Amino acid sequence: MNERTERTRRRSSQSATIRDVAARAGVSPMTVSRVINREATVKEETRALVEQAIAELNYAPNPAARSLAGSAPFRIGLLYDNPSTGYLSEFLVGALDESSRTGSQIVIEKCAEPELAGATLARLLKTGVDGLILPPPLCESQTVLAEVKAAGAAAVAVAPGMASSDMATIRIDNEAAAFELTQHLLALGHKRFGFIKGHPNQTVSQQRMDGFMTALKAAGIPQEDVRVEQGYFTYRSGLEAAERLLNVKERPTAIFAANDDMAAATAGLAHRLGLDVPGDVSIVGFDDTSIAANIWPALTTVHQPIAAMARAAVDLVLEEIRRHRDGTGEPRQLMHPHTLIVRDSTGPAPQ
Repeated sequence: MNERTERTRRRSSQSATIRDVAARAGVSPMTVSRVINREATVKEETRALVEQAIAELNYAPNPAARSLAGSAPFRIGLLYDNPSTGYLSEFLVGALDESSRTGSQIVIEKCAEPELAGATLARLLKTGVDGLILPPPLCESQTVLAEVKAAGAAAVAVAPGMASSDMATIRIDNEAAAFELTQHLLALGHKRFGFIKGHPNQTVSQQRMDGFMTALKAAGIPQEDVRVEQGYFTYRSGLEAAERLLNVKERPTAIFAANDDMAAATAGLAHRLGLDVPGDVSIVGFDDTSIAANIWPALTTVHQPIAAMARAAVDLVLEEIRRHRDGTGEPRQLMHPHTLIVRDSTGPAPQ
């Protein structure tokens, strides 16, 4: 983008009004306002037109103007307890980016201990937040979900294993993604496999293993020939599981770790043992967090659009706040696409 174009874009951003957006989209200013406030009564095609006009004009709602008009910015609570710093950083960037665009405020609260999740959530609710975003693993914490239900709070669960009749959710098809990733390994000729499971407190851990096992079964590889070790979605747990998988005579030629942190730990141990990746052992992860592209060799993995899901969570919780206020509709269940990312950590099975 040249300097002149940039100056034009800035002037457009500074001068664009809600009436400009309405004229561009061919709707009324009130409809634009409803889209900005994530009201559920707007038709999807109309919402898409307005959002396109907002993007083209680089229009951003003014929180101060909303306050003067009697519509203070919504306050969204984000409660987190995720052991993967890569996942968490991408999630926070996406959520903060969208909160800035929509003129809402994010109140971030860390849940330090699982047994304190209920108390932490109760404290967050007392601050007067209008809605909640629950990333994993709290999206499946029975204590947290019971507290949300008891409070009657508008909430969105991000990356749970299943859809919900009580709460809006955003997720990917973990089983299908794991199946696709395993097919990639099978196409490279691998027959001896290892698998590092995720934390048992998350449904997606089992779903990723189910997809892996389904692909192996379809290829005629007996389940008893697969070495499975428990991990907890942390680098340390991946390292310990990898030690059990690689320090044996008949080690696997391909290892599927249920997230990138554990896959990175496996690659690190392989190097320490003098093994070539992927010459001696191919390694795959899951999520496509920053660590996947920043280690050597870069990890083959499944791209879960974490930042995009966080942005969608902000939009969806604003919609849920309106829905709860109006007492209409049902919580939406969104499924985001995944992508297989093939990098240098996988190669043909050694002869």
